[in-house]
Amino acid sequence: MVNVALLSKWHVHADDYARQANQNEHIQIKVVWDENVERGQEWAKQLTVPFEPDLKEVLADPEIDAVIVDTPTNLHKEIIILAAEYKKHIFTEKILAFTVEECNEIYEAVNQNQVKMMVSLPRLTENYYLYAEQVLNEGLLGKLTSIRCRLAHNGAVPLEGNPNGWLPKHFFNKEECGGGAFIDLGAHPIYLTNRLAGPVKAVIARLQPQSENEVDVNSVAIIEYENGALGTIETGFLSSGSPFQLELYGTEGALLIEDDKIRLKSKQLGEGWHTPDTLPTALPLPMEQWISSIIEGKIPSITEKDVQGLTLINQAAILSQTQGRRVEKDEILTVKK
Repeated sequence: MVNVALLSKWHVHADDYARQANQNEHIQIKVVWDENVERGQEWAKQLTVPFEPDLKEVLADPEIDAVIVDTPTNLHKEIIILAAEYKKHIFTEKILAFTVEECNEIYEAVNQNQVKMMVSLPRLTENYYLYAEQVLNEGLLGKLTSIRCRLAHNGAVPLEGNPNGWLPKHFFNKEECGGGAFIDLGAHPIYLTNRLAGPVKAVIARLQPQSENEVDVNSVAIIEYENGALGTIETGFLSSGSPFQLELYGTEGALLIEDDKIRLKSKQLGEGWHTPDTLPTALPLPMEQWISSIIEGKIPSITEKDVQGLTLINQAAILSQTQGRRVEKDEILTVKK
């Protein structure tokens, strides 16, 4: 049994992770801490576990084996490094940190203290992603020339009685979030396209705010990959009814994924579009992989490379937006905070 402390309910996925933990036979939630005491006390009451206002008291408790981190992103580095120093395994919401340099510092602490850390990048476990990877590996598209991924929702579309939409107000706090739609929802298209298209060469981005918001709510980035392919990442909080779309184009064919509809065209398969009869079996969710790594020593499919690649594009996109120019990967890898 892995005894877990929940660290903050700031992120909208915190309830999802608490539910996943409660449904996992190897996890027991023991305590809640939150930087917002009132919110934390209410959450602890709902979960019927104690609330502890002192983070160091939580981490110093020898009964606690691991933590699930859903704090504001600007607290990730401090809290995750502290948890690692107390020898606690760590599950955390994306993104890990605002810069590649900060990610390196976090991983250094994790590795030095020999704890297991998982960053939740769940779409890398989905069957449609595994199918896209299979199609590429089998050469059915020939040489990949273009990739596009769109994920958007209506979280910032005004509702009656709530001009900010259904997202919590703090999701528009630049200091806490580091950005808006691109850094949060856009993370999923970023890590998917990174895996499928390979190493990144350069980024140019437009992160569009609304006048009343200090963070972007409608964003697009164009990615240049080292293999010569181009990528387009689209995301936003202003789209009602927008489907998830993942499109891959190559010299021999095309793969179009829109929600649960999948179509493949390849010169190697004859004329017309083909729908797969079966899809690969989905991998265990990030939390399940995390627990398996702790208990059984299994190596997760989600890696440090995935996490670093996600952060690199976010960091480059913000620099591109701020300076209005194309940003090369090497600029990010050599920059100091």
